[in-house]
Amino acid sequence: MKVLVTGASGFVGQNLSIRLSRESDIAVLPFDIDNTHTELIDALSKADAIIHLAGINRPLNPSEFMTGNLGLTSAIADELEKMKRPLPIIFSSSIQAEQDNEYGKSKRAAEERLKTYAEKTGAAVRIFRFANIFGKWCRPNYNSAVATFCYNIAHDLPISIRDPQAPLRLLYIDDAVEAILRELWAQKTGFAYCQAEPVYATSVGEVAGMIQSIHDSRKKAVVGDFSDAFYKKLNTTYLSYLDVPDLETTPELKSDERGWLFELIKSDCAGQIFVSTTKPGKKRGNHYHDTKVEKFCLIKGRARISMRKVNGTEHYAFDVDDKIIRIVDIPPGYTHSLENTGTEDCIVLFWANEIMNPAHSDTYRLEV
Repeated sequence: MKVLVTGASGFVGQNLSIRLSRESDIAVLPFDIDNTHTELIDALSKADAIIHLAGINRPLNPSEFMTGNLGLTSAIADELEKMKRPLPIIFSSSIQAEQDNEYGKSKRAAEERLKTYAEKTGAAVRIFRFANIFGKWCRPNYNSAVATFCYNIAHDLPISIRDPQAPLRLLYIDDAVEAILRELWAQKTGFAYCQAEPVYATSVGEVAGMIQSIHDSRKKAVVGDFSDAFYKKLNTTYLSYLDVPDLETTPELKSDERGWLFELIKSDCAGQIFVSTTKPGKKRGNHYHDTKVEKFCLIKGRARISMRKVNGTEHYAFDVDDKIIRIVDIPPGYTHSLENTGTEDCIVLFWANEIMNPAHSDTYRLEV
């Protein structure tokens, strides 16, 4: 299938084109502002379907709304009617089409032209009145609050908010792309409106606060609740606005005669992960926890993990090495230790079900 994608160089167009490129039976015919009308006609003569994303939302002159949004849509419909090619069209409209502003009027007029095209030719037309789409590669300081907040906060630039309570309805880019693909593959007839979900109802101030929190927490190796789908998508989006050199952070390395240790990830809802080295013959631990539990995973070298119930005498030992990767759970009420029994530094990955709090560490010294 050959799919003409208008606005292919834009935010949605880039993400959609890359997604389509993974389909072995789809060839993308890209069209954008730099292409000519002749090239448009050529693409229309070859295409099997059209995904119409191109449009104008921030013109210098309000009259350009109609020229950019209705004009190109009419040109496509006019040419297809002349060619007698009733190609299916998926059109990216906007929730602004419900409003009485110049942008909304132009989008609504484009919808009406496509409705006439569907009625006249029998072609299938699907309209998405998209909410505000956010995600990687959206242009900051243009027409997306999320993109602007992500970019400015990532670069320690100020943000301006006139009304923190102003409502925002947000749609994640990958959800928008998958909704478009579902309609592309669907057996469809006639003219109809479609929904892309989920749409997240929030406010300008709430989103700005979440992005600032993501920015601040990253420096402390803290991550939020990724079971919250909106937070997860916002976190992903923020990361895409960092400059490549800023993707690297340097954790605090705690070193002593045993080796070094650093915290990799900390989460209020999922605990923390930390990594350590232990020198040959050296031992870590010899303590227990009342409630805290841990997992030990040796990934390099050789070691013995020992444990004993705090009010018992029976000792247990796990001899581990990097030939067979194993994970050992440390239950509460068991004093435990890890001793390097090899000839080189061993590396161990640890997980604890809570973030270490020096004031309430739930860690008590006791020899195994």
